[in-house]
Amino acid sequence: MPLDVTPFVLAGQPVETADVRDATDPWGGGVVGRVCHADASHLGSALEASARVAKRTAATPGHVRRDVLLGCLRRIEAEHEELARLCRAEAGKPVTAARGEVSRMFDTFRAAAEEATRIVGSGEVLALDVASSAAGYRGMVKRLPVGPCAFITPFNFPLNLVAHKIAPAIAAGCPFVLKPAPATPGCALRLAHILVDTMREHGYPAESVSVLPMDVEVAETLVTDDRPKLLSFTGSAAVGWVLKAKAGRKKVTLELGGNAACVVDEGVDVEAAVKKIVPGAFGYAGQSCISVQRLLVHDSCYETLRERLVAVVSSLKCADPADESTTVGPVINDVAGRRIRSWIAEAVAAGASVCCGEDGAGGSGNRLDATVLEGVPHNAGLWREEVFGPVVILERFAEFDNALATVNDSDFGLQAGVFTPSLDHAMRAWDTLEVGGVVINQVPSWRVDPMPYGGVKGSGLGREGVRYAVEDMTEPRLLVVAP
Repeated sequence: MPLDVTPFVLAGQPVETADVRDATDPWGGGVVGRVCHADASHLGSALEASARVAKRTAATPGHVRRDVLLGCLRRIEAEHEELARLCRAEAGKPVTAARGEVSRMFDTFRAAAEEATRIVGSGEVLALDVASSAAGYRGMVKRLPVGPCAFITPFNFPLNLVAHKIAPAIAAGCPFVLKPAPATPGCALRLAHILVDTMREHGYPAESVSVLPMDVEVAETLVTDDRPKLLSFTGSAAVGWVLKAKAGRKKVTLELGGNAACVVDEGVDVEAAVKKIVPGAFGYAGQSCISVQRLLVHDSCYETLRERLVAVVSSLKCADPADESTTVGPVINDVAGRRIRSWIAEAVAAGASVCCGEDGAGGSGNRLDATVLEGVPHNAGLWREEVFGPVVILERFAEFDNALATVNDSDFGLQAGVFTPSLDHAMRAWDTLEVGGVVINQVPSWRVDPMPYGGVKGSGLGREGVRYAVEDMTEPRLLVVAP
Protein backbone atom coordinates (compact mmCIF):
# COMPACT_ATOMS: atom_id res chain seq x y z
CA MET A 1 0.00 0.00 0.00
CA PRO A 2 1.56 3.35 -1.01
CA LEU A 3 2.39 5.79 1.75
CA ASP A 4 0.50 9.06 2.03
CA VAL A 5 2.39 12.21 1.10
CA THR A 6 2.77 14.75 3.92
CA PRO A 7 2.44 18.39 2.83
CA PHE A 8 4.71 20.97 4.36
CA VAL A 9 3.31 23.97 6.24
CA LEU A 10 3.68 27.43 4.72
CA ALA A 11 2.21 30.32 6.68
CA GLY A 12 -0.19 27.97 8.44
CA GLN A 13 -1.40 26.26 5.27
CA PRO A 14 -0.63 22.72 4.06
CA VAL A 15 1.15 22.83 0.70
CA GLU A 16 1.67 19.91 -1.66
CA THR A 17 4.31 19.98 -4.38
CA ALA A 18 5.50 17.66 -7.12
CA ASP A 19 8.89 17.46 -5.40
CA VAL A 20 8.32 14.59 -2.97
CA ARG A 21 11.21 13.04 -1.03
CA ASP A 22 11.34 9.75 0.84
CA ALA A 23 12.24 9.40 4.52
CA THR A 24 13.92 6.05 5.12
CA ASP A 25 14.34 3.79 8.13
CA PRO A 26 18.01 3.79 9.26
CA TRP A 27 17.63 0.19 10.45
CA GLY A 28 15.89 -1.57 7.58
CA GLY A 29 16.31 0.98 4.81
CA GLY A 30 12.64 0.96 3.85
CA VAL A 31 10.63 4.08 3.08
CA VAL A 32 8.74 5.20 6.20
CA GLY A 33 7.35 8.51 4.93
CA ARG A 34 6.98 10.73 1.89
CA VAL A 35 7.27 14.48 2.36
CA CYS A 36 6.75 17.45 0.06
CA HIS A 37 9.84 19.59 -0.48
CA ALA A 38 9.92 23.39 -0.62
CA ASP A 39 11.79 25.54 -3.13
CA ALA A 40 13.12 29.11 -3.04
CA SER A 41 9.75 30.64 -3.91
CA HIS A 42 8.09 28.81 -1.02
CA LEU A 43 10.77 30.05 1.37
CA GLY A 44 10.33 33.60 0.09
CA SER A 45 6.59 33.40 0.72
CA ALA A 46 7.17 32.02 4.22
CA LEU A 47 9.59 34.81 5.10
CA GLU A 48 7.18 37.42 3.76
CA ALA A 49 4.30 35.99 5.79
CA SER A 50 6.48 35.79 8.89
CA ALA A 51 7.37 39.48 8.65
CA ARG A 52 3.77 40.43 7.89
CA VAL A 53 2.27 38.67 10.90
CA ALA A 54 4.92 39.66 13.47
CA LYS A 55 2.98 42.61 14.91
CA ARG A 56 -0.11 40.45 15.39
CA THR A 57 1.74 37.68 17.23
CA ALA A 58 3.50 40.28 19.39
CA ALA A 59 0.13 41.80 20.35
CA THR A 60 -1.51 38.47 21.20
CA PRO A 61 -2.24 38.31 24.97
CA GLY A 62 -0.14 36.02 27.10
CA HIS A 63 -3.13 33.93 28.15
CA VAL A 64 -3.81 33.08 24.49
CA ARG A 65 -0.22 32.02 23.89
CA ARG A 66 -0.37 29.96 27.09
CA ASP A 67 -3.59 28.26 26.00
CA VAL A 68 -2.12 27.43 22.58
CA LEU A 69 0.86 25.76 24.21
CA LEU A 70 -1.29 23.83 26.69
CA GLY A 71 -3.56 22.77 23.84
CA CYS A 72 -0.55 21.48 21.93
CA LEU A 73 0.56 19.64 25.04
CA ARG A 74 -2.78 17.85 25.27
CA ARG A 75 -2.60 16.85 21.61
CA ILE A 76 0.96 15.54 22.02
CA GLU A 77 -0.07 13.55 25.08
CA ALA A 78 -2.92 12.00 23.11
CA GLU A 79 -0.56 11.07 20.24
CA HIS A 80 2.29 9.85 22.47
CA GLU A 81 2.67 6.39 20.95
CA GLU A 82 2.19 7.50 17.34
CA LEU A 83 4.79 10.25 17.72
CA ALA A 84 7.20 7.78 19.31
CA ARG A 85 6.65 5.37 16.42
CA LEU A 86 7.39 8.14 13.91
CA CYS A 87 10.56 9.13 15.79
CA ARG A 88 11.70 5.52 15.93
CA ALA A 89 11.06 4.98 12.23
CA GLU A 90 12.69 8.18 10.89
CA ALA A 91 15.60 8.54 13.32
CA GLY A 92 16.30 4.88 14.06
CA LYS A 93 15.91 5.68 17.75
CA PRO A 94 15.18 2.73 20.05
CA VAL A 95 11.49 2.79 20.81
CA THR A 96 11.93 3.22 24.57
CA ALA A 97 14.14 6.26 23.96
CA ALA A 98 11.66 7.59 21.42
CA ARG A 99 8.88 7.38 24.01
CA GLY A 100 11.15 9.20 26.44
CA GLU A 101 11.69 11.98 23.91
CA VAL A 102 7.96 12.47 23.50
CA SER A 103 7.57 12.59 27.27
CA ARG A 104 10.26 15.27 27.46
CA MET A 105 8.20 17.37 25.07
CA PHE A 106 5.50 17.48 27.74
CA ASP A 107 7.95 19.37 29.99
CA THR A 108 9.06 21.63 27.14
CA PHE A 109 5.55 22.75 26.22
CA ARG A 110 4.47 23.01 29.86
CA ALA A 111 7.45 25.23 30.71
CA ALA A 112 6.80 27.39 27.64
CA ALA A 113 3.17 27.82 28.65
CA GLU A 114 4.32 29.14 32.02
CA GLU A 115 6.73 31.59 30.37
CA ALA A 116 4.02 32.90 28.03
CA THR A 117 2.43 34.81 30.90
CA ARG A 118 5.61 35.54 32.81
CA ILE A 119 8.50 36.92 30.78
CA VAL A 120 6.95 38.73 27.82
CA GLY A 121 5.53 42.05 28.91
CA SER A 122 6.97 41.67 32.39
CA GLY A 123 9.69 43.96 33.54
CA GLU A 124 11.55 45.64 36.33
CA VAL A 125 11.83 49.04 37.93
CA LEU A 126 15.28 50.62 37.82
CA ALA A 127 16.84 52.96 40.33
CA LEU A 128 18.21 55.81 38.22
CA ASP A 129 19.29 58.17 41.01
CA VAL A 130 22.93 57.08 40.74
CA ALA A 131 23.82 60.70 39.95
CA SER A 132 22.36 64.00 41.09
CA SER A 133 21.27 64.72 37.50
CA ALA A 134 18.90 61.73 37.67
CA ALA A 135 17.19 62.68 40.94
CA GLY A 136 13.47 61.99 40.71
CA TYR A 137 13.73 60.02 37.45
CA ARG A 138 12.02 56.65 37.17
CA GLY A 139 13.14 53.80 34.93
CA MET A 140 11.26 50.71 33.83
CA VAL A 141 12.16 47.86 31.47
CA LYS A 142 9.85 45.45 29.67
CA ARG A 143 10.63 42.64 27.24
CA LEU A 144 9.22 42.50 23.72
CA PRO A 145 9.49 39.82 21.02
CA VAL A 146 12.38 40.24 18.59
CA GLY A 147 10.18 39.41 15.61
CA PRO A 148 10.42 36.62 13.02
CA CYS A 149 12.80 33.77 13.83
CA ALA A 150 14.69 31.27 11.66
CA PHE A 151 15.20 27.78 13.06
CA ILE A 152 17.31 24.85 11.84
CA THR A 153 17.06 21.54 13.71
CA PRO A 154 18.99 18.22 13.68
CA PHE A 155 17.95 14.60 13.21
CA ASN A 156 18.92 13.16 16.59
CA PHE A 157 16.05 14.61 18.65
CA PRO A 158 13.60 15.30 15.83
CA LEU A 159 10.68 16.07 18.15
CA ASN A 160 12.02 17.65 21.33
CA LEU A 161 14.70 19.81 19.71
CA VAL A 162 12.04 21.14 17.34
CA ALA A 163 9.90 21.79 20.42
CA HIS A 164 12.80 23.70 21.99
CA LYS A 165 12.60 26.17 19.10
CA ILE A 166 8.89 26.50 18.44
CA ALA A 167 7.46 26.40 21.97
CA PRO A 168 9.58 29.35 23.23
CA ALA A 169 8.78 31.22 19.99
CA ILE A 170 5.06 30.92 20.68
CA ALA A 171 5.60 31.93 24.31
CA ALA A 172 7.51 35.00 23.15
CA GLY A 173 5.05 35.92 20.40
CA CYS A 174 7.50 35.34 17.53
CA PRO A 175 6.54 33.92 14.13
CA PHE A 176 9.02 31.45 12.68
CA VAL A 177 10.27 29.53 9.66
CA LEU A 178 11.84 26.17 10.51
CA LYS A 179 13.98 23.87 8.40
CA PRO A 180 13.93 20.31 9.80
CA ALA A 181 16.70 17.78 9.28
CA PRO A 182 16.39 15.99 5.92
CA ALA A 183 16.45 12.58 7.61
CA THR A 184 13.52 13.32 9.95
CA PRO A 185 11.11 15.80 8.31
CA GLY A 186 7.94 13.92 9.24
CA CYS A 187 8.43 14.51 12.96
CA ALA A 188 8.68 18.29 12.55
CA LEU A 189 5.74 18.40 10.15
CA ARG A 190 3.53 16.42 12.52
CA LEU A 191 4.24 18.97 15.23
CA ALA A 192 3.58 21.81 12.77
CA HIS A 193 0.15 20.44 11.87
CA ILE A 194 -0.68 20.05 15.57
CA LEU A 195 0.40 23.64 16.17
CA VAL A 196 -1.64 25.08 13.34
CA ASP A 197 -4.81 23.25 14.34
CA THR A 198 -4.42 24.34 17.96
CA MET A 199 -3.67 27.95 17.05
CA ARG A 200 -6.87 28.18 15.02
CA GLU A 201 -8.86 26.82 17.95
CA HIS A 202 -7.52 29.57 20.23
CA GLY A 203 -7.41 32.55 17.88
CA TYR A 204 -3.63 32.76 17.50
CA PRO A 205 -2.32 33.67 14.01
CA ALA A 206 -1.61 30.30 12.39
CA GLU A 207 0.20 32.02 9.51
CA SER A 208 3.04 32.53 11.99
CA VAL A 209 4.06 28.87 11.42
CA SER A 210 6.14 27.68 8.46
CA VAL A 211 7.96 24.34 8.51
CA LEU A 212 9.72 23.71 5.20
CA PRO A 213 11.88 20.72 4.29
CA MET A 214 14.31 22.19 1.77
CA ASP A 215 17.74 21.79 0.26
CA VAL A 216 20.74 23.42 1.93
CA GLU A 217 21.20 25.78 -1.01
CA VAL A 218 17.65 27.05 -0.61
CA ALA A 219 17.92 27.30 3.17
CA GLU A 220 20.88 29.67 2.91
CA THR A 221 18.37 32.46 2.28
CA LEU A 222 16.82 31.64 5.67
CA VAL A 223 20.18 32.59 7.19
CA THR A 224 21.11 35.61 5.06
CA ASP A 225 17.70 37.30 4.68
CA ASP A 226 17.21 40.33 6.92
CA ARG A 227 13.58 39.58 7.80
CA PRO A 228 14.35 36.99 10.49
CA LYS A 229 15.69 38.81 13.54
CA LEU A 230 17.08 35.68 15.20
CA LEU A 231 18.70 32.51 13.87
CA SER A 232 18.71 29.49 16.19
CA PHE A 233 20.70 26.52 14.89
CA THR A 234 21.29 23.13 16.48
CA GLY A 235 23.76 20.91 14.67
CA SER A 236 27.42 20.42 13.87
CA ALA A 237 30.09 22.96 14.76
CA ALA A 238 31.43 22.92 11.20
CA VAL A 239 28.08 24.12 9.86
CA GLY A 240 27.08 26.36 12.76
CA TRP A 241 30.03 28.72 12.64
CA VAL A 242 29.68 29.12 8.88
CA LEU A 243 26.03 30.07 9.32
CA LYS A 244 26.94 32.63 11.98
CA ALA A 245 29.38 34.28 9.58
CA LYS A 246 26.59 34.58 6.99
CA ALA A 247 23.82 35.71 9.33
CA GLY A 248 24.43 39.44 9.13
CA ARG A 249 22.95 41.63 11.84
CA LYS A 250 20.45 39.14 13.29
CA LYS A 251 20.93 37.55 16.70
CA VAL A 252 22.42 34.07 16.49
CA THR A 253 22.21 31.22 18.98
CA LEU A 254 24.19 28.06 18.28
CA GLU A 255 23.88 24.72 20.07
CA LEU A 256 26.71 22.76 18.50
CA GLY A 257 28.74 19.64 19.13
CA GLY A 258 30.95 18.33 21.88
CA ASN A 259 33.23 15.51 22.94
CA ALA A 260 31.84 15.29 26.42
CA ALA A 261 34.04 14.09 29.26
CA CYS A 262 33.06 12.30 32.43
CA VAL A 263 35.39 12.14 35.47
CA VAL A 264 35.19 9.29 38.00
CA ASP A 265 37.02 10.35 41.16
CA GLU A 266 38.40 8.17 43.93
CA GLY A 267 35.90 6.96 46.53
CA VAL A 268 33.06 6.62 44.01
CA ASP A 269 30.64 3.69 43.99
CA VAL A 270 31.84 2.14 40.73
CA GLU A 271 28.80 -0.07 40.17
CA ALA A 272 26.43 2.88 40.55
CA ALA A 273 28.57 5.01 38.23
CA VAL A 274 28.67 2.34 35.50
CA LYS A 275 24.88 2.03 35.61
CA LYS A 276 24.68 5.71 34.63
CA ILE A 277 27.66 5.78 32.27
CA VAL A 278 26.49 2.98 29.96
CA PRO A 279 23.17 4.54 28.90
CA GLY A 280 24.80 7.96 28.94
CA ALA A 281 27.40 6.77 26.43
CA PHE A 282 25.61 4.22 24.28
CA GLY A 283 21.93 5.14 24.34
CA TYR A 284 20.75 5.87 20.79
CA ALA A 285 24.20 4.74 19.58
CA GLY A 286 25.84 7.76 21.22
CA GLN A 287 24.14 10.19 18.83
CA SER A 288 23.87 13.02 21.30
CA CYS A 289 26.22 15.98 21.52
CA ILE A 290 26.54 15.35 25.28
CA SER A 291 27.00 11.59 25.04
CA VAL A 292 29.88 10.33 27.21
CA GLN A 293 32.90 10.19 24.90
CA ARG A 294 35.96 10.64 27.13
CA LEU A 295 35.89 8.76 30.46
CA LEU A 296 38.62 9.76 32.93
CA VAL A 297 38.96 7.38 35.88
CA HIS A 298 41.08 7.66 39.03
CA ASP A 299 43.90 5.12 39.43
CA SER A 300 42.32 3.71 42.59
CA CYS A 301 39.22 2.44 40.75
CA TYR A 302 40.38 2.29 37.13
CA GLU A 303 40.79 -1.48 36.84
CA THR A 304 37.54 -2.20 38.65
CA LEU A 305 35.57 0.23 36.55
CA ARG A 306 37.22 -0.93 33.33
CA GLU A 307 36.36 -4.56 34.04
CA ARG A 308 32.75 -3.80 34.94
CA LEU A 309 32.24 -1.35 32.06
CA VAL A 310 33.61 -3.76 29.45
CA ALA A 311 31.45 -6.58 30.82
CA VAL A 312 28.27 -4.52 30.51
CA VAL A 313 29.14 -2.92 27.18
CA SER A 314 30.07 -6.27 25.61
CA SER A 315 26.48 -7.38 26.15
CA LEU A 316 25.11 -4.41 24.17
CA LYS A 317 24.54 -5.20 20.52
CA CYS A 318 23.28 -3.01 17.74
CA ALA A 319 19.71 -4.23 17.29
CA ASP A 320 16.34 -3.35 15.83
CA PRO A 321 15.06 -0.06 17.32
CA ALA A 322 11.56 -1.54 17.41
CA ASP A 323 12.74 -4.10 19.98
CA GLU A 324 11.86 -2.92 23.49
CA SER A 325 15.21 -4.22 24.81
CA THR A 326 17.41 -2.33 22.32
CA THR A 327 19.79 0.29 23.71
CA VAL A 328 22.19 0.99 20.85
CA GLY A 329 20.45 0.88 17.46
CA PRO A 330 22.06 2.07 14.20
CA VAL A 331 23.79 5.35 13.52
CA ILE A 332 21.86 7.57 11.13
CA ASN A 333 23.48 6.42 7.85
CA ASP A 334 26.38 4.60 6.21
CA VAL A 335 28.42 7.81 5.89
CA ALA A 336 28.41 8.19 9.68
CA GLY A 337 29.34 4.52 10.08
CA ARG A 338 32.35 4.83 7.75
CA ARG A 339 33.57 7.97 9.52
CA ILE A 340 33.39 6.38 12.97
CA ARG A 341 35.20 3.21 11.82
CA SER A 342 37.92 5.26 10.16
CA TRP A 343 38.53 7.21 13.39
CA ILE A 344 38.73 3.97 15.38
CA ALA A 345 41.20 2.54 12.85
CA GLU A 346 43.31 5.72 13.03
CA ALA A 347 43.43 5.53 16.84
CA VAL A 348 44.34 1.82 16.81
CA ALA A 349 47.10 2.44 14.28
CA ALA A 350 48.45 5.14 16.62
CA GLY A 351 48.61 2.74 19.59
CA ALA A 352 45.11 2.60 21.09
CA SER A 353 43.73 -0.72 22.36
CA VAL A 354 40.16 -1.93 21.81
CA CYS A 355 38.67 -3.26 25.04
CA CYS A 356 35.49 -4.37 23.29
CA GLY A 357 33.56 -3.62 20.11
CA GLU A 358 34.72 -2.31 16.77
CA ASP A 359 38.41 -2.32 15.81
CA GLY A 360 37.95 -0.23 12.66
CA ALA A 361 39.41 -2.95 10.46
CA GLY A 362 36.22 -4.44 9.12
CA GLY A 363 32.50 -4.04 8.87
CA SER A 364 30.42 -1.64 6.87
CA GLY A 365 27.13 0.16 7.01
CA ASN A 366 25.55 1.99 9.90
CA ARG A 367 25.36 -0.82 12.47
CA LEU A 368 28.23 -0.58 14.93
CA ASP A 369 28.77 -2.46 18.16
CA ALA A 370 29.27 -0.49 21.37
CA THR A 371 33.01 0.14 21.63
CA VAL A 372 35.43 0.95 24.45
CA LEU A 373 39.06 1.89 23.80
CA GLU A 374 41.99 2.94 25.97
CA GLY A 375 45.33 4.51 25.17
CA VAL A 376 43.88 6.82 22.51
CA PRO A 377 46.40 9.58 21.64
CA HIS A 378 45.15 13.07 22.37
CA ASN A 379 45.82 14.19 18.81
CA ALA A 380 43.60 11.48 17.31
CA GLY A 381 40.26 12.41 15.78
CA LEU A 382 38.58 10.02 18.19
CA TRP A 383 39.76 12.23 21.07
CA ARG A 384 39.67 15.69 19.47
CA GLU A 385 36.44 15.56 17.49
CA GLU A 386 32.82 14.68 18.20
CA VAL A 387 32.38 10.96 17.50
CA PHE A 388 28.56 11.00 17.56
CA GLY A 389 28.58 7.24 17.76
CA PRO A 390 28.72 4.33 20.25
CA VAL A 391 32.35 4.86 21.31
CA VAL A 392 33.91 5.60 24.71
CA ILE A 393 37.58 6.35 25.42
CA LEU A 394 38.99 5.26 28.79
CA GLU A 395 41.88 7.11 30.40
CA ARG A 396 43.26 6.98 33.95
CA PHE A 397 44.44 9.84 36.16
CA ALA A 398 46.23 10.21 39.49
CA GLU A 399 45.47 13.83 40.42
CA PHE A 400 42.01 15.42 40.24
CA ASP A 401 43.31 18.75 38.97
CA ASN A 402 45.08 16.95 36.12
CA ALA A 403 41.81 15.30 35.18
CA LEU A 404 40.12 18.70 35.00
CA ALA A 405 42.93 19.97 32.78
CA THR A 406 42.44 16.97 30.50
CA VAL A 407 38.72 17.69 30.23
CA ASN A 408 39.57 21.24 29.21
CA ASP A 409 42.01 19.98 26.57
CA SER A 410 39.28 20.22 23.96
CA ASP A 411 38.01 22.62 21.34
CA PHE A 412 34.52 21.96 22.70
CA GLY A 413 32.80 22.81 25.98
CA LEU A 414 29.19 21.73 26.22
CA GLN A 415 28.68 19.69 29.40
CA ALA A 416 30.82 17.55 31.69
CA GLY A 417 29.97 14.96 34.31
CA VAL A 418 31.91 14.44 37.54
CA PHE A 419 31.39 11.53 39.91
CA THR A 420 32.92 12.45 43.26
CA PRO A 421 32.14 12.13 46.98
CA SER A 422 34.08 15.36 47.63
CA LEU A 423 32.21 18.65 47.86
CA ASP A 424 35.52 20.46 47.39
CA HIS A 425 36.18 18.58 44.15
CA ALA A 426 32.64 19.26 42.95
CA MET A 427 33.04 22.99 43.52
CA ARG A 428 36.51 22.96 41.96
CA ALA A 429 35.09 21.28 38.87
CA TRP A 430 32.35 23.91 38.63
CA ASP A 431 34.94 26.68 38.94
CA THR A 432 37.47 25.14 36.55
CA LEU A 433 35.78 23.25 33.74
CA GLU A 434 35.35 25.24 30.53
CA VAL A 435 31.85 24.03 29.73
CA GLY A 436 28.30 25.31 29.74
CA GLY A 437 27.22 22.91 32.47
CA VAL A 438 28.82 20.68 35.12
CA VAL A 439 26.74 17.73 36.35
CA ILE A 440 27.86 16.17 39.64
CA ASN A 441 27.39 12.43 40.26
CA GLN A 442 25.73 12.04 36.90
CA VAL A 443 26.79 11.77 33.25
CA PRO A 444 27.10 14.85 30.99
CA SER A 445 24.22 13.53 28.89
CA TRP A 446 21.79 14.19 31.76
CA ARG A 447 19.40 17.02 30.93
CA VAL A 448 16.01 18.32 31.96
CA ASP A 449 14.34 20.72 29.61
CA PRO A 450 13.89 23.89 31.70
CA MET A 451 17.60 24.13 32.61
CA PRO A 452 19.99 26.41 30.69
CA TYR A 453 21.68 24.31 28.06
CA GLY A 454 24.48 25.33 25.72
CA GLY A 455 28.22 25.56 25.47
CA VAL A 456 31.37 27.60 25.17
CA LYS A 457 34.38 27.46 22.86
CA GLY A 458 33.47 25.46 19.75
CA SER A 459 30.21 24.24 21.29
CA GLY A 460 28.22 27.35 20.53
CA LEU A 461 26.67 30.60 21.69
CA GLY A 462 23.67 31.30 23.89
CA ARG A 463 21.50 28.91 25.85
CA GLU A 464 18.47 26.78 25.23
CA GLY A 465 16.13 25.67 27.98
CA VAL A 466 12.75 27.30 27.67
CA ARG A 467 13.14 30.44 29.79
CA TYR A 468 16.59 31.13 28.37
CA ALA A 469 15.36 30.66 24.81
CA VAL A 470 12.47 33.04 25.46
CA GLU A 471 14.96 35.61 26.73
CA ASP A 472 16.92 35.27 23.48
CA MET A 473 13.69 35.68 21.50
CA THR A 474 12.83 38.91 23.31
CA GLU A 475 14.66 42.17 23.84
CA PRO A 476 14.47 44.73 26.65
CA ARG A 477 12.96 48.15 26.06
CA LEU A 478 13.63 50.94 28.55
CA LEU A 479 11.20 53.65 29.64
CA VAL A 480 12.55 56.70 31.50
CA VAL A 481 10.13 59.13 33.13
CA ALA A 482 11.46 62.53 34.09
CA PRO A 483 10.08 64.30 37.17
